[in-house]
Amino acid sequence: MNEAIRNLEPKALWNKFADLNAVPRPSKKEERVIAFMKDFGQQLGLSVHEDEVGNVIIKKPATSGMEDRKAIVMQSHLDMVHQKNADTDFDFDTQGIEMYVDGDWVRANGTTLGADNGLGVATIMAILESTDIKHPAIEALFTIDEETGMTGAMGLKGGLLDGEILLNLDTEEDDEIDIGCAGGVDVTAKRNYTEEDVPENSVGYTITVKGLNGGHSGMDIAKGLGNANKIMNRLLFDGFENFGLQVAEINGGSLRNAIPRESSTRVVISQIFEEAFEFDIVQLVNDIKDEFSTMEPNLEVVIEKTDLPAKVMELGIQEGLTRALYAAHNGVYRMSADMEDLVETSNNIARVIVKNGEIHIGCLTRSSVETAKFDLANALRSTFELIGCEVTLSGSYPGWTPNVESPILEVLKEIYEKQNGEKPAVVACHAGLECGLLGTHYPDMDMISFGPTIKGAHSPDERASISSAQKYWKFVLEILENIPARN
Repeated sequence: MNEAIRNLEPKALWNKFADLNAVPRPSKKEERVIAFMKDFGQQLGLSVHEDEVGNVIIKKPATSGMEDRKAIVMQSHLDMVHQKNADTDFDFDTQGIEMYVDGDWVRANGTTLGADNGLGVATIMAILESTDIKHPAIEALFTIDEETGMTGAMGLKGGLLDGEILLNLDTEEDDEIDIGCAGGVDVTAKRNYTEEDVPENSVGYTITVKGLNGGHSGMDIAKGLGNANKIMNRLLFDGFENFGLQVAEINGGSLRNAIPRESSTRVVISQIFEEAFEFDIVQLVNDIKDEFSTMEPNLEVVIEKTDLPAKVMELGIQEGLTRALYAAHNGVYRMSADMEDLVETSNNIARVIVKNGEIHIGCLTRSSVETAKFDLANALRSTFELIGCEVTLSGSYPGWTPNVESPILEVLKEIYEKQNGEKPAVVACHAGLECGLLGTHYPDMDMISFGPTIKGAHSPDERASISSAQKYWKFVLEILENIPARN
């Protein structure tokens, strides 16, 4: 299956991507890909260094005639988001990604593809391995754990890198050049609750929300996509208000940086409301489907009778939980006043778990304005504290402030317009790029971010454009040839 990928052009890029995707590389479990990358650099006879947190730095001297150019840092992250369809049998800890060609797209078989940020990593690998690509002195920086906390970029020490320019290869539209990004903070709410016996004369149901698109909780947050946790809560709220529905378990969403695609819950209803409940919930589901018909045509809600659970939530806590989840903000909170069409602040209610007397709610709040990030985080915190949750704010990382006077930006704009006959879009994105953190360690480094077109990142619909990869590769090569001379 992956052999078809190796025959795509540019072969240097796609072969390295296939090599990389054969290595399991979940966030926080990067030992194998770190070893793979170190071995790769050592086999080339290059200088290889692993820092104290697991980032890998490989240094390659300038090619002949390029010794007077500014040294550059080429940077991408080694880890990938692991998401799969519920009916896909796949073990991310042991298996390599199974890829296939679908027209102009490379896709994975029921899982995330790892193009985010594997195509960036593969690009750097191909350049390190090359013998005929002109380039200045390169420091290849491969960071770890970008997707679940940016701990690699956070833990990088100053003084390890000498480059004056950083090329971050982690954006997903080939006609855009990024000069800024959002920061983020994890908002986690937890509390215990009392479990009660199931009332007599009850009927058990399992409700499953599925078929949603999901996607990147930053880049896709403004698309109006469905959030499985919010949709499920709407059903539970209605069932409790009208029929005294009681919750036994909830399991919704997965990763904080992925818009939740699925949620499942076990509930009970009194037998006297059975017929009315089934009629009412079908009507509500149809209304929700109508609301999301444009963006979520495959939304499905399955309601099945099941055996009764052993226990249910205490009703007072359940009522507070459903009201808090209803009140908690999800989606775009504020658009930027400074950059057109840029989301400034947002939140993703990513994970809701209710089981065995414990509630766990996980959110990722993003903003390009640090004060606004904590304003929304504190609003969420207050909402969940009102129902007795202990709320923690953790994993905060800064945004990257745009620099419209960036010298390397002018180089990239000129090359892009010459190659494509039009100007690129100079943007800031609502994703978390590592440039913000790297800039705290290397404040004088001139930074830019760009990449090939990738759609559906952080979901099993992730796909990479083949024609865009060709366009991007040509762009990269000319950038390397045109890095300015040292002052």
